[in-house]
Amino acid sequence: MKDDILDAASRRKLFLSPDALEIIDSNGYPMEMVNTMLNAMAGNKMFVTKEDVIDFLNGDKALFEKEKTAKPRNKRDLDIEVVPGSDITGNSTCEGTIQDFTAYFRSRYNLLKRIISSHKDFTMSTSIAHAMQFDRQVNIVGMVYEVRQSQKGHTILTVEDETGTCNVLIKKDSPYADNIYINDEVIGITGKKMERGTLFVADKVVRPDISKRHTWEVSDSTSSVAFLSDIHIGSKEFLKTSWERMISWLKANAYDMGLNYIVMPGDVVDGIGAYPGQEADLEIDDIYRQYETLAEYVKEIPDDIKIILHPGNHDACRLAEPQPAISEMYAHGFDSNVTLTGNPIRLKIEGRKVTSYHGKSIDDFISAVRGMSYDDPLAVMREMALRRHLAPMYGMRNALAPEKKDYLVMEEEPDIFVSGHVHGAGTMEYHGVKMINASTWQAQTDYQAMHNFNPDPCIMPIVDLGTGRVVMKNFMK
Repeated sequence: MKDDILDAASRRKLFLSPDALEIIDSNGYPMEMVNTMLNAMAGNKMFVTKEDVIDFLNGDKALFEKEKTAKPRNKRDLDIEVVPGSDITGNSTCEGTIQDFTAYFRSRYNLLKRIISSHKDFTMSTSIAHAMQFDRQVNIVGMVYEVRQSQKGHTILTVEDETGTCNVLIKKDSPYADNIYINDEVIGITGKKMERGTLFVADKVVRPDISKRHTWEVSDSTSSVAFLSDIHIGSKEFLKTSWERMISWLKANAYDMGLNYIVMPGDVVDGIGAYPGQEADLEIDDIYRQYETLAEYVKEIPDDIKIILHPGNHDACRLAEPQPAISEMYAHGFDSNVTLTGNPIRLKIEGRKVTSYHGKSIDDFISAVRGMSYDDPLAVMREMALRRHLAPMYGMRNALAPEKKDYLVMEEEPDIFVSGHVHGAGTMEYHGVKMINASTWQAQTDYQAMHNFNPDPCIMPIVDLGTGRVVMKNFMK
């Protein structure tokens, strides 16, 4: 409680004396009343004493009653939208044909080539077929087909475009030799064909990446967005007490602090048959009742908060990504403040660009890329941003649907990039992007314990849309 009081005072640039804090905390006043009191003092003083608190309690309680009957926020004032073209829901056309796969990888290649070609030092490129006809330095853009090491320790990449393939030599003493290259990513290469032979020798490798010039520009927004991932309703390990603590906190604080938006990045229910032996971990073994129960829990969130909810691999929709929104057949119980979208999704919230992705491909990165682990999902997210692709590797554990457009390309540089899936909680900044792994509301299951999977539960990341400040609010305590 003391932390909440101090947070509320800090937001108003107020400093509480120790005895002022003690009298507020020891009397157990509701946060609604505390917020009203601090609002009355803000702007008039900087330091709040015990006497200030007593004066308010003796003479100004009427302010509290007045605020309780205040008109709720007008939902039309909220500024949030799904970016057109970012949601697969209702737009899936793939049938798994050769033509579908061709269109899918062509879309990926062209989208990422456009990003690479926007780099100021990589504006002109030629096709692989054309580059291999000459021995002068040129730029090419290729999709990595194979990565291998030569006997002498050089890196050799087989890359391809729509005109052909070539083998790219990255010498072991090159500054690009230690880079991590993976199949199906798209890269730019500056170099030239060897005078003798068929190797293309790389002088420089360019990744799509987030521009180093990308920064968080402070705005006058007074709103915040919170993230609630991997709720896992239906699991015996759902942490109901912490969830209820979070709901109580939202009711007391969300309005005052401008917490107007919540994004739920998947695995909102535990699902059925998601992993071997899951039935032993289920409190609710009916998928319909899991979503009905979720809807009842979500209704406890103040209804003037706009909620975006999309699926993960435990939810009732296809596993192949991109995933369409959860069907109304399951999710009909949600109120009008909840919008169901596909996974991944791009949002614009009060001008901020938000990319939300459940994060199933984290499994593939960890299994294929040296140095990646479940203990550091943010490092994996950084690798995604470097490649401007959420799930570049095809044919691994994470299924990908060959749509005519690759929805997993990070077409825009986000201001906020959030994922879930691995039940970790953390935040970092990468080239001006606030990266967030959004925790879980499920304690460790027996299956997770068997795989040394240690969750960091009941932490709600909150981002101030004006300043970019990220707070990790812990509700386990």
